[in-house]
Amino acid sequence: MQLLHLPRLIGLLEAMEQQQVSIAKAGVVASLPSRCSVIAAANPKNGHYKMENTVAENLRMSGPLLSRFDLVFILRDQADSDRDRMISGSIMNRLRRGPDPHSGRSYRDSGNGHGGGRMADIMDQYSAQDLVPLKDRLPWVIEFQKQPLPLQQIKDYIAYAREYCRPKMTPAATSVLQRYFMKLRHGNRKGDVPITTRQLEALIRLSQARAKACLRPCVLKEDAEDVVELMIECNRQVHTDGSGNIDKGRGGAGGKNKPKRAFLAAMRDSGSSEFAYPDLLRISERVNLPMGINFKDFLENLREDGAVMKGFCDGRPIWTMHSS
Repeated sequence: MQLLHLPRLIGLLEAMEQQQVSIAKAGVVASLPSRCSVIAAANPKNGHYKMENTVAENLRMSGPLLSRFDLVFILRDQADSDRDRMISGSIMNRLRRGPDPHSGRSYRDSGNGHGGGRMADIMDQYSAQDLVPLKDRLPWVIEFQKQPLPLQQIKDYIAYAREYCRPKMTPAATSVLQRYFMKLRHGNRKGDVPITTRQLEALIRLSQARAKACLRPCVLKEDAEDVVELMIECNRQVHTDGSGNIDKGRGGAGGKNKPKRAFLAAMRDSGSSEFAYPDLLRISERVNLPMGINFKDFLENLREDGAVMKGFCDGRPIWTMHSS
């Protein structure tokens, strides 16, 4: 996404928002229908994701475009024994060819015995009537289905689902989605990211897609519960700040987060027009900036956003508020 130029991003926003693409070429002016799923990836600026910033600030992406995505997940390279074991095992399985001459089995079949037993123990905790959460079900599927499906078979399956499967909502699934949406709405406080019917429409789309993936004619309660679990995990990642706390005021599409607004308001209320670095440090202590924020990076982000300007006086850096 960060490699796309502004005109292409504007065109992508129109396609996602209005389900159409406007063209004006060779004397032809028309609007073509565009209904498709968009899966995008973007790298953070400077190659490092800063948890004290919002998703929009890390990606330098406009809020309206980011808000059109139903789900946003943050992939950070952190040390995790289970995930590192899965990644290294996948790489080794791909590089190793043929059966293991010492065991008579393929390397894929013999490489993850410990992981398979551990996942079997986790699955045994649930009864036949329980809905197994996705966080436990997906690793078990990876252990169970070791051989990837043929690419052409997957293409045919997706084409068949798109052509012939039109899932309808059931009362049970509708109840699950409605309860979660009402919980979001009534749990929203002043200053939090607003919850609108766009979130409800996203839940419906994802539930229908989940049922379509199973070639079902209707959306089951289990489909809706899986989607709610996905949405909860997505919101947790997006709203987690640098200190590991959940702050619903720093949504993925948010522009200025609350620490920046508080800091700029304190600079404005001080009555000064120029600020030295010690002055800014005192202001940061007064507004209680979160401990996870790197103050020098914080000032640099303000300068990049155009909120403050940096100059020099007698060789010392001086910051001034941008005149509005």
